[in-house]
Amino acid sequence: MLLRRWRSRRDGAGAAAGQGRGGGHGAGKHGDFLHDFRGDTVHPATLDLLDDLGLGERFARLPQSRVTDVVLPDGRGGTQRIGDFAALRRWGVRHPYVTIVPQWDLLDLLAGAAAAEPTFRLRQGVTATSLVREHGRVVGVRHRTTTGTGEPADGEIRADLTVACDGRDSVLRAAARLPVTAFDVPFDTWWFPLSRQMGEQVGALTRRPGRGRFAIVIPREGYFQVGYVARKGTDAQLRARGITAFRADIAELLPEYADRVGELASMDDVKHLDVQLNRLRRWHVDGLLCIGDAAHAMSPVGGMGINLAVQDTVATATLLAGPLRRGAVRSTDLARVRRRRLLLLLLVQALQRIMHADLAGPVRSGAHAGPPGRILTAAQRLPIVAAVGAYLVGVGFRRERAPAFSRRPPVQSRSFPRADAEGEPGSAR
Repeated sequence: MLLRRWRSRRDGAGAAAGQGRGGGHGAGKHGDFLHDFRGDTVHPATLDLLDDLGLGERFARLPQSRVTDVVLPDGRGGTQRIGDFAALRRWGVRHPYVTIVPQWDLLDLLAGAAAAEPTFRLRQGVTATSLVREHGRVVGVRHRTTTGTGEPADGEIRADLTVACDGRDSVLRAAARLPVTAFDVPFDTWWFPLSRQMGEQVGALTRRPGRGRFAIVIPREGYFQVGYVARKGTDAQLRARGITAFRADIAELLPEYADRVGELASMDDVKHLDVQLNRLRRWHVDGLLCIGDAAHAMSPVGGMGINLAVQDTVATATLLAGPLRRGAVRSTDLARVRRRRLLLLLLVQALQRIMHADLAGPVRSGAHAGPPGRILTAAQRLPIVAAVGAYLVGVGFRRERAPAFSRRPPVQSRSFPRADAEGEPGSAR
């Protein structure tokens, strides 16, 4: 099954190691999936993959909301649509929306499905610390495991192929000394929750501009996930100002939620994300392949990182299943994964860099952070831009489909209720 080669974790070190002829391990530093994941968007292409794997019905029963378009203020008191997911129906997209779902629910679903495969094992509470090499080739990872007594224990996992999917601060990528091309990013993001009352902001993402900063509000089950975006390198300054000053900033940006900023007890409740935009010039060394954020860290702009990582995984399975079954994965096989994914990656990162450039001046200078000018202007002049932008974000120029060996018939589940009213299509503003 496709899932045998994929484990997703938040930051921290881990690896998926494909063993022998099709077996696989997933390793994660945490003991469960209930952690502070921030990227919870599931895009149309990923929803198609869940259908292919027979998991669409079970996924539909997870608590979730849906977004069908992206609308930004136009600077003149009105709004402009810059992303129209509903228009994807004309191109035969089965799920013309982006779903927002708790990532731990999605990972539990995937882990449960993978557990039914006879050659899959998931090891939790395991942190990959370095690579194991023999004769110049990577043959697995060294790891540290927390035992039942709380004492760490070291060990190894050997594999025909090690897949590094341990995030933007990848320990395994660093150990392989793979060269990175990094791009300037003018801002960082700070995430925190605020309580949400019944009926507030149903099915809509909002963006609020301010001087040198802006806020993104995402409606979640029972709370708002708020992203505060400001100049890069100011985390220490924000924390030195203290929670009272930070609450005042949020109340100014989001006056309708000023009555609940007191829920932030201290700056410990505010999680800093060092926003990065980079890509490896080469994704592999002999015996090791990097995918997802380990191969190309994405900005949170557009929420495209998860979709690209999942598509990387499908391409990896499609191209490498045969060599793994034969027990001979060559460097030339690994290089094919990057070649297959590179064009889309370049296009998406180019789009993000355009949006960063529109934000850079106001964020750095402290001026009023308005909407992304060039993209907004293009959408105003050419309405098709909204549909094309949605296709690029939600599907990509090369849609990966699950290979035949990984497809399964639909698996129904009564574990979760269907999405309620908040699961109906909405707007991203």
